[in-house]
Amino acid sequence: MRYLSALVSASLLTVACSKGTETDRVPLGAAPAMQATPQAASTADALTGTIVEQITAEPYVYLRLKTANGDAWAAVNQAQLATGAQVTVYNTMLMERFESKSLKRTFDRIYFGALEAPGAVFGEAPGAAPTSVGTPPAVDANVGAVEKASGADAYTIAEVWTQKDALSGKTVSVRGVVVKYNVSVMGKNWIHLQDGSGDAGKGTHDLTVTTLDAAAPGATVTITGTVRVKKDFGAGYSYALIVEDAKVVTK
Repeated sequence: MRYLSALVSASLLTVACSKGTETDRVPLGAAPAMQATPQAASTADALTGTIVEQITAEPYVYLRLKTANGDAWAAVNQAQLATGAQVTVYNTMLMERFESKSLKRTFDRIYFGALEAPGAVFGEAPGAAPTSVGTPPAVDANVGAVEKASGADAYTIAEVWTQKDALSGKTVSVRGVVVKYNVSVMGKNWIHLQDGSGDAGKGTHDLTVTTLDAAAPGATVTITGTVRVKKDFGAGYSYALIVEDAKVVTK
């Protein structure tokens, strides 16, 4: 991740010092050559705000964010994002009078950056310790009891934890509240779901889910995906339980 963030920054610095035209598609973490005026300055600050508008133009999605200091435009590599969701753009490079060839539009000020936090791993908050076997994955959001999903494959979060070994490799549906949401990390969106069941002291109150679908923090959703146990991503980062490749329905 640190390497990816560094690559983004290096690519953007190259953009600030050169002129060119937008290309249709670039590898993740690499910015295309873009035409911009020489007035470009880097900033170490991340940009956080609520998405109020988004425009997709490969390889980017352009986001108008409502921030504490007013509206601001940002451009990140394409990802499935929900309007109304709060996002943070890291390793930002401010471009002034940037002309988008594909959109035929000039932005007075726009920040190019990445949705992946420096050092963040698999949906964890910046600076947070990675979730490991036996460690509670998220704080208790004090979610009230959420009505259970319907169908033969429906479970509460506590039930998935209790039956995780028997459910490994099987499809489950779980309804709960999105208490944490990270977008476009390792090519997926990462959700922490809670439904009021389980034991916060043991970490069985929270379910980690990966998906290509968008979700909004605070939304009540039903996820349907495949249960994996003892999922090890290497470097000591492992999950005792995770639901992967889920479909997300808001209801």
